[in-house]
Amino acid sequence: MATEAVVGEVPDTWEYTTLGEACSRGGGDIQTGPFGSQLHASDYVPDGIPSIMPQNIGDNRVIADGIARITKEDAERLGRYRVRPGDIVYSRRGDVERRALIGQTENGWLCGTGCLRIRFGDGHLSPTYASYYLGDLRVREWIVRHAHGATMPNLNTGILSDLPFVIPPIREQEAIGSVLGTLDQRIHLNQRMNETLEAIAQALYKSWFVDFDPVHAKSEGREPGLSKTIADLFPDAFDSGEFGGIPRGWQVRPIGDLATVTGGGTPSTKEGSYWEGGTHCWATPKDLSSLKTPVLLKTERRVTDAGLAQIASGLLPAGTVLMSSRAPIGYLAVAEVPVAINQGFIAMKAAPGVSNLFLLRWAEWAHDLIVSRANGSTFLEISKSNFRPIPVTTPPDRLMESFDAMVRPLHLRMVANEQSSKTLVDLRDALLPKLISGEIRITEVDRILGVRSTN
Repeated sequence: MATEAVVGEVPDTWEYTTLGEACSRGGGDIQTGPFGSQLHASDYVPDGIPSIMPQNIGDNRVIADGIARITKEDAERLGRYRVRPGDIVYSRRGDVERRALIGQTENGWLCGTGCLRIRFGDGHLSPTYASYYLGDLRVREWIVRHAHGATMPNLNTGILSDLPFVIPPIREQEAIGSVLGTLDQRIHLNQRMNETLEAIAQALYKSWFVDFDPVHAKSEGREPGLSKTIADLFPDAFDSGEFGGIPRGWQVRPIGDLATVTGGGTPSTKEGSYWEGGTHCWATPKDLSSLKTPVLLKTERRVTDAGLAQIASGLLPAGTVLMSSRAPIGYLAVAEVPVAINQGFIAMKAAPGVSNLFLLRWAEWAHDLIVSRANGSTFLEISKSNFRPIPVTTPPDRLMESFDAMVRPLHLRMVANEQSSKTLVDLRDALLPKLISGEIRITEVDRILGVRSTN
């Protein structure tokens, strides 16, 4: 065997080699992105060729939001660093497990400073298969274990070149990439749908409760573009007051009147009886940090009955709105399962007649206002006592109910999509190690795809 069997024994017709050998065999290579001396901070421009930085590397995808850009002239000058479909880009520092498979969308973008680029060359290797192989937990652990650095892991071309790599026959590579790619595509479609649904809910909240569009329309003699039943719930004038013009008949109330505001705690981590065999979800802000949709379905850790008894706020009911209260302030989610929380949260249990989805969208919109009430020398934190008095422009009950009726189906669809994605992720993660080690063979792949396509 050519090298360490990082994913275990493989079929006789498969080959163990190294990533560096696999690249050079096809005329490819592993290359570091440009150094800072080749591309300065002053070289970045508002519009131009995107430059992939470590923060743009997601879970096998490039995250283009807020991506840095360079001029066409600089891109041509640094042509050897431009990526093409089938390349794989890694971060050189920090979270060295993450990688991104380059697709047609990113063709010609720059492998930026702080990144490494893998290229396989001719068609002896499926880049899709390779990207999933590199995502296997055992392979990721190998990379982290071999990465250098006293303060944070550092990756280089030598480490990646030495990475043990498995090459099945090309047809099996393509089949593995196909089954895993199909699952990822469905996960991605769910995420895209949820982005659209969330944008609709955000736009509706802003129109009704921030910009007061229906009230402005009625006050100016225009149709508000709503059904008569809903339009009749909006006044046609504004009242002046301490907080400026608000729709007539509405109130400015402290958030503490609209929700029971509570925090959480952490049972002693030294006491095994609080954690071992725990059945109750226990959330930290980390559980919210990776959410793409403000829906919490599970937590990384669970507590026992004894551990739960150590938390004053106990088990919060499903539907509670959670907001991280420090480092940073503002991660948001609706808990779709009963959950206990640590001290890094403010939890809002909606009062009778108040929509928890109204609270969610208010907290999202009022982020800057909330942060302005925070304090702290090491990092900002919003305390419950500073949070409860924050003013909220509050509509009458019937309009609150109408808003909830409009956005509740959107939210339920988002929850269903998240549940579907969770199932697909679990299936993908269970299949991945079996596929890349040959435990499940190509003859099984079509059956798996067929089963999944009927669900």
